[in-house]
Amino acid sequence: MPVPFDVPVLYRDDDIVVVDKPHFLVTMPRGRHVAQTATVRLRRSLELPELSPAHRLDRLTAGVLFTARREVRGKYQTLLARGNVRKTYLARAGVDASLDLPLTVRSRIIKQRSRLQAFEEPGEPNAETLVGHLGDGLYRLTPRTGRTHQLRVHMASQGVPLINDPLYPNVIDVAPDDFSWPPQLLAQRLEFDDPVTGERRVFTSGRALA
Repeated sequence: MPVPFDVPVLYRDDDIVVVDKPHFLVTMPRGRHVAQTATVRLRRSLELPELSPAHRLDRLTAGVLFTARREVRGKYQTLLARGNVRKTYLARAGVDASLDLPLTVRSRIIKQRSRLQAFEEPGEPNAETLVGHLGDGLYRLTPRTGRTHQLRVHMASQGVPLINDPLYPNVIDVAPDDFSWPPQLLAQRLEFDDPVTGERRVFTSGRALA
């Protein structure tokens, strides 16, 4: 099923390509999603057959996606794995006046392949998110870890699930060709010191939440 949205290129040089991924487009080929993925689209449109993502965004998350050629990809993946990349997200959700914001949410999040939802369980925290409210139900989320569905789980756990989220707090059946209600989560900004050039890199999405 074609995803009817473009993938604008924010930056490109000999080593990296940074794009503004739309909602509903998978990052990597997987399962029934092959041609309609950001990676395959970019390989074809830019004629870069070895291009691969340095990190992933969920299918339902839009925003800054970072890819690199094979020879240097490991350096950028290591940077991300060590938490040396500052990621900023925007989200729209409900408003709970009882929440004392900003706040830091810490919990242990587990994602099993057999379950659609990730879930929190007792134990040593492995996920941390700084949550700030910008007003009118718009939040700034700064994850300090990168667990699967972390931001969506943490927002739902605070009683303010993301608008249009089909998984949290409850699973909602949405047709795969229904692009009319994107979950309100945007990877707005990436900042890091480039491990190849040493430059300070800042990439910002041109998208806005509804």
